[in-house]
This record gives sequence, structure tokens and C-alpha cells, in this order.
Amino acid sequence: MEIGKVVVMGVLVLLLGLSGWSAASDPRHRRSKSVFPEPAPSSLINIVRSSLVFPLYGNVFPMGCCRYYYVTLNIGQPPKPYFLDPDTGSDLTWLQCDAPCVRCTKAPHPLYRPNNDLVICKDPICASLHPPDHKCEHPQQCDYEVEYADGGSSLGVLVRDSFPLNFTSGLQLVPRLALGCGYDQIPGPSSHPLDGVLGLGKGKSSIVSQLHDQGVIRNVVGHCVSSRGGGFLFFGDDLYDSSRVVWTPMSRDQHAHYSSGYAELIFAGKTTVSKNLQVTFDSGSSYTYLNSLAYQSLVHLVRRELSDKPLREALDDQTLPLCWRGRRPFKSIRDVKKFFKPLALSFADGRRSKIHYDIPLEGYLIISMKGNVCMGILNGTEAGLQDFNVLGDISMQDKMVIYDNEKYLIGWTPANCDRLPKFKAAIL
Repeated sequence: MEIGKVVVMGVLVLLLGLSGWSAASDPRHRRSKSVFPEPAPSSLINIVRSSLVFPLYGNVFPMGCCRYYYVTLNIGQPPKPYFLDPDTGSDLTWLQCDAPCVRCTKAPHPLYRPNNDLVICKDPICASLHPPDHKCEHPQQCDYEVEYADGGSSLGVLVRDSFPLNFTSGLQLVPRLALGCGYDQIPGPSSHPLDGVLGLGKGKSSIVSQLHDQGVIRNVVGHCVSSRGGGFLFFGDDLYDSSRVVWTPMSRDQHAHYSSGYAELIFAGKTTVSKNLQVTFDSGSSYTYLNSLAYQSLVHLVRRELSDKPLREALDDQTLPLCWRGRRPFKSIRDVKKFFKPLALSFADGRRSKIHYDIPLEGYLIISMKGNVCMGILNGTEAGLQDFNVLGDISMQDKMVIYDNEKYLIGWTPANCDRLPKFKAAIL
């Protein structure tokens, strides 16, 4: 859904009155009673080797469904289901919220009704969302605003609520976690009809970081999206064999995103002029983005490769910026394998000279509804990403991609993403 996220702070206020919610500083808000009783606190224990696994639904390009992936989380007391965009490009999890809502977009479920458990301004999770010199004008609550590179945003307050969780060890826990009660949403052009966002970034406010701080799981998050649609998301480190994963260090220059070291673009097994690309892994982006110079270089290479092939650019197909038609409509990527070349990103490694992240044809091409083949790598500079390069869902299909926030590593390995894992051997 989003690309290249940035977090800034909110300016509107929700205050908890004796009879419920109010916003004394904003006449647009009316009072709204809390509807959920306070549950008893969970008894959390230290879990060393257990994980959480969630099914993913959707796909990169519509196969009767979505053009995005989403996960279902049960939240509240009693728990209710919500469809969330799993986004490694941002930290905060938020739901469209009846506090009441000033502006909310179409969603598959009724708006989240907040309880009366506000996160205070001096809470470390709140502090992580604000600059160091932030002053608490309303100490009993934490305001937030999340802005995304596509122009979308969510504004609200932080609350705590119950998250019923079933671990791979068989244990069931109901930790209380902080999330955003978003009462004012501005949708971006790439927004989807979902209940909110599941922030999976490195920050203290992310759900994974909160579970880790409570001693529940390792601070590791990963996903596996299938080229046939669906997949799974996981928290924890007991679902993969680390020795069979290709690892690269997280960049020390990018504290807010899952970014690798510098990479070189490989085309058809050969080096290119596109070097020193800092790549951000972003599950919230359906497509992959290169900065303008790297994008133009890739387009030149692809066009040169196709110059003597029976394909012509399909200028009337607006599915993506670049599409080609053949002599007859294409039905699948298999139909174009003899025309296009695979890509790869080559990373320098401190222990080895080079490691490769392979991008097969399915990792950057789609077949449009018109039967044309289109390139799912876009110009990031034109999309407002400046010099950033974003690896989106299309290029992460049929791989388990892992973000280890304890060892500061990003890893990947080919995997069967069609079935939920039960143990290590089932997915590698």
C-alpha cells in the first residue's frame, strides 16, 4: 500500500473524559463511550523458541482478488477481526477508529471502538514517535500522525488493547499492545479498502518490537508471498534454518527502514552501470522502484533486448507505464520467457565477495488483463522516492524474506509460500 514511509507527529487531541472520549480542542469531535471492559492482564512468560504465523491473502496483480496483500488480526475484548496491510516500511499499527471518526475510508469491517486505556505522552512507545524535543501539551495521551510517501496519512491517538495470539508452541497469550486509533485518514492513490496498517518496521512502536520487549518472541519478522497469491507472515526465529538463508547486513545509514548495503543491478547475468543502489525491502509496496537513473538504464537494456523480438510496446495499455504486446495475447509469464532476461541485485558482503538476490521474470513482469506483458519495476524518482530504491512484493514472491532486528541482518531463501509452515523442514 505505501512506499517509503515517514512518521511525523499529530496535532489534534482526544481527551478521555469521565463518560468516554472527547476532543476538547476540536469541536468536530463528539463524546463517545468506551465499549470494551478492561480485561485481566496476561501472564506473559519468556518464550525462547516459539513464533507466530499468520496467513496472508491477496496478490500483486489481480487474479480475482486484490492487487495487495493483507493479514487478519483479532483485536479487542471481545476480539474482533480486522484486515490489515502488513507493512515493513512503517512502524505503527493503526486501525480506522470510531472516536468518533472525522474522515475514514471504506473498510471491510465496522470501525474499531477504542477502550479507555490511553497511552500517555511520556510512555517510551509514544516518545519513539516524536522528536527528542517534543513537549507534552496533553500528558495523559499520545497523539500521532503517520504520513506516507504516496500522500496518504492517518492521525489519531495511541491506545492499548488485547491481541489474542496463538504461538507455534501451542501456547495462547493475550498481551496488551499499543496501536493507533486513527480518527482522521487521508487515502493515498495506492491505498486499499482495509481496516488499517500492521506496522512491521524496526521502531519501538511496531508490534514485533512490543512483543519482544514483553519477552514473548525474538525480534524477528518475515514474510513469504506466493506468485500464485496468498502466503504467510511470521514473527520469531524458529521457522527457518539460518544456515540455509542468504544474509546481508542492514544498513547503518537507514535507521527507519529495512535497508541493505549498496547493491549493483545485474541484467542477464552481466553487470550494469547501476551501482551503489541502497535498497529498501518494503512489503507495503506492491511493485519495485528504482531511482530515475537506474530505472532508465534498465528500460534501455530491456528495450535493446526486445529490439529483434516480435513484441511491440502497447501504448494503449495503461496497466503499468511499460507494456508490450505479442502476436497473440499472453496468458502467463511462461509465454514470454524466451523474450525477457532475469535480473539480480548483487550485494557486497564482509565475509564473501558478492551475494545475489535473484529476480526471475515473475519478480518484475506481470500479464495485464489485455494479455500484454508489463514491467513491474517503476521510476521511484517520479513516484516521489527521490534516490531511494524499493524492493516491493512483486520481487519478493516465492522467497522467505527475514528481518532479524537482533543481529541486524536481512535474509532470503527460496520457499514454498503456498502453505503455512509447521516446522523448519516444511518450508525449505
